[in-house]
Amino acid sequence: MDFMAPGILAQSVLFIAIFSGITIIWERDLGIVFKFLASPTPRTALVLGKALSAGIRALSQVVIIYLLSWLLGVALDFSPLPLLGVCVLALIGAACFSTFSLIIACLVKTRERFMGIGQILTMPLFFASNAIYPIAIMPAWLRIVARVNPLTYEVDALRALMLQNGVHGFNVGFDFIVLALATIVLVIVAGLVYPRVAT
Repeated sequence: MDFMAPGILAQSVLFIAIFSGITIIWERDLGIVFKFLASPTPRTALVLGKALSAGIRALSQVVIIYLLSWLLGVALDFSPLPLLGVCVLALIGAACFSTFSLIIACLVKTRERFMGIGQILTMPLFFASNAIYPIAIMPAWLRIVARVNPLTYEVDALRALMLQNGVHGFNVGFDFIVLALATIVLVIVAGLVYPRVAT
């Protein structure tokens, strides 16, 4: 249970974030996107706003998973600094995957295609990470996939911060850096493809 709890939190954040991109398709259909594109606001600022929105929604999952984990007897660390770290991780993780979702929405442009691709991507992202089993027991090819999966680093840092005497495979600072860099790259790419949703 202790090992699984951080993975379940990361999964909850992932599932919320990965489908948040559909809102841009609704906004295009309602004509809101055209107003955004006509404004002088930088495209990356619009993308960051969407990412922050997903991050704030993900914080509710932190509360729910913490409560359920505590009721189930998971050895949680309720110290202020680790709690703050978990909240920041959830926010950055949601921002990362919601921005990825936004890129997909800008490229496929229809709700039906977006939902199909979102369903296809969520489970591989989840299972090709250390959320439910350690990287050490994975086949060699899956270890490579796990190490380029941002979810792996989110789970690793959550495991170190959420649990009393939490263990982790990487350095927590390194986990934060990888997740932040992945988010920055995705925000830049999303800012470039954002206008395509209107075409």
